[in-house]
Amino acid sequence: VVFDQGPFVEKQLENLTIEGSLGLTFAILIILVFLGSIRSTLVTAISIPTSLLITFAGLLVSDYSLNLFTLSALTIAVGRVVDDSIVVIENINRHLSYGEEKKSAIIEAVKEVAGAITSATITTVAVFLPVALVGGVVGELFRPFSLSFTIALLASLIVSLTIVPVLAYWFLKGPKLEAAGALNPEQVAAQLETAREQEEQKEKRSWLQRGYIPILKTTQAHPVVTLIAAAGVLGFTFSLVPQLKTDFIGDFGGDTFSVRQELPAGTTFEQRDEAAQIVEQLILEQEGVETVLATFGGQADGRVNFGGNANATTIQVSLAEDADSEAVQAAIQEGIDARTDIGETTISAGGGPGVGGSGTIDIKITGTSDEALFAAVDRVRSGMAGVANISEITSSLSEQQRTLKISVDREKAAEYGLTEIQVSGLVSTTLRPSSIGDVNIENEATPIFIVQENTPATVEEIEQIQIPTRQGVIELQEVATISEVQAPVSITSEKGERVATVALTPDSDDLGAVTRDVTAQLEKIELPIGATATIGGVSAEQAESFQQLGLALLAAVAIVYLVMVATFSSLIQPLVLLISIPFAATGALGLLLLTDTPLGVPALIGMLLLVGVVVTNAIVLIDLINQYRKQGKSIQQSIMDGSRQRLRPILMTALATIFALSPLAFGITGGGFISQPLAIVVIGGLVSSTVLTLIIVPVLYWLIEGRKERKELKGPKQKGRKARRLAQAAR
Repeated sequence: VVFDQGPFVEKQLENLTIEGSLGLTFAILIILVFLGSIRSTLVTAISIPTSLLITFAGLLVSDYSLNLFTLSALTIAVGRVVDDSIVVIENINRHLSYGEEKKSAIIEAVKEVAGAITSATITTVAVFLPVALVGGVVGELFRPFSLSFTIALLASLIVSLTIVPVLAYWFLKGPKLEAAGALNPEQVAAQLETAREQEEQKEKRSWLQRGYIPILKTTQAHPVVTLIAAAGVLGFTFSLVPQLKTDFIGDFGGDTFSVRQELPAGTTFEQRDEAAQIVEQLILEQEGVETVLATFGGQADGRVNFGGNANATTIQVSLAEDADSEAVQAAIQEGIDARTDIGETTISAGGGPGVGGSGTIDIKITGTSDEALFAAVDRVRSGMAGVANISEITSSLSEQQRTLKISVDREKAAEYGLTEIQVSGLVSTTLRPSSIGDVNIENEATPIFIVQENTPATVEEIEQIQIPTRQGVIELQEVATISEVQAPVSITSEKGERVATVALTPDSDDLGAVTRDVTAQLEKIELPIGATATIGGVSAEQAESFQQLGLALLAAVAIVYLVMVATFSSLIQPLVLLISIPFAATGALGLLLLTDTPLGVPALIGMLLLVGVVVTNAIVLIDLINQYRKQGKSIQQSIMDGSRQRLRPILMTALATIFALSPLAFGITGGGFISQPLAIVVIGGLVSSTVLTLIIVPVLYWLIEGRKERKELKGPKQKGRKARRLAQAAR
């Protein structure tokens, strides 16, 4: 076996499973720390395996395999599927602590949050709808990801509203008041009120609320100053964008790479074999190398011969599972640089089939003539030689072979009654076998060819090819000139124009910066008349994917707004919720910069996920504020009570998600080229958005919904001031 990515893929799946298990453990520990009850923690944690099992069933029905993308989605979902159950169990515990009878407490607690968590989950699911419309490689790769995540979330919602309340009824302890069966209804009501007041006072004395309530009061008293500070944070966020590295999908990793050795045209097989053996020996001397496969010649099986051509030798290297690929490649490169007798030799990292398209920045050059095309390719190749972070430059015209060019003299051919096409046909018939049809033996067709004896093998013999004419048989050299030239193996045409490609292999994780340098250099190159050049390849794929995912983000925000309009029956309140989305970018971009992680497609998928996750906290907060307003409380009191009571579940859900994703973000097992940047984005976004949601959303709610109440507060003050002025005037 010379090439097998099965073990590598299995290792990646094993790594994701380990990181997912660690994340699950961390999430459960966070719940235990906040709830302080093993029973409540176990009731909550049941939603994780149940949701994942339902997702497996959904993947089976959808005919999706358990691969790097679907398993990444499940690993990332571990922290999110527990959120709904956290909100439910926390609310149940709170109602039970108020002394309410167990059954009614559970029913009332679930009813209180059912609408909010349903809206929050539907919102998070809805943001993945636009992914179904994304085309190209990104759509193909991330549709299974979004489906897996969607099924897991919907399953978690069902579990939180059905299984969790039942388990809470079975396993959670009821209030002590249940034992007081001899009390009359009035006494029970009085005790319930006393228990509620005592519990609320206890809540206010907790370290969480003692830290939060003063901040909430200060920001509510100075809303304009708070918003100016928030605007400053947003300005800082946008200033981070130019500093970010950008990439496409990222390095697939893998335990294979290829070495390409290009020798001068006309090199014999024996010479190429000798040069290749020198390189093979350099490779085999390195610790961790398992197999080396050298391929000569043209295209072979695409799974084995990567980029083989007529003048190049491709050496495919497979490493041991625990080998350091970068160290091995560096050592081989050092050995190659020390030799001058092995031609032009380059190393291409990740020789195996990746997931991200071409992997090279391609400059497509078109020309109205062969001369213009060849000149343009030469100028572009030489011009790109000075661009930084480019490890290899090749062109589709660099693959050349020795060719005999037969130029027919049309006038001489006409004297013998021949045309150029007739001469070429006669030469072709002489040099290669001619088909006379098929023979059918036992229902199997076998083609039959006639092979000429003594086929010409030298230039002299070709010049002497016999051409029959009306005046008799003549030699080919009498009507044509035969010359030896170096010609490209292939030249393609597009819309009637000659086309060639110059491929640049980027040697940097900042594809955006390399593309900018290439674009700037291309603008400086003066192309021949009739030639044009455009940038394509992985740069074009990146630009297209970023554009499509940018549109998907905007569509996700619009969908979120529509879902929240239906939830709150208001056009204004959803706008308050949407304010928390930009603040998610603050932490997301900041953490990408701190960890030196490029902004690629996985990170943008993380941004898409953040849109739903971030709004979830704001929905749960505003829903309770609205409930208190319906109960007759003032807006200011509703904001204070709703915010402080939703503080714990919001922090719990955020921290459970953050700690569940931390093994992925740290790359503990070294895998996860998709899940690691996605986890970094979600963690950073959750940190900033959670802090700012707990402060900015109440302030905006007060500014927008509290206008009437502020007018009423101003009324008595204005009347008092007017009365004092009248009294002073009377004196």
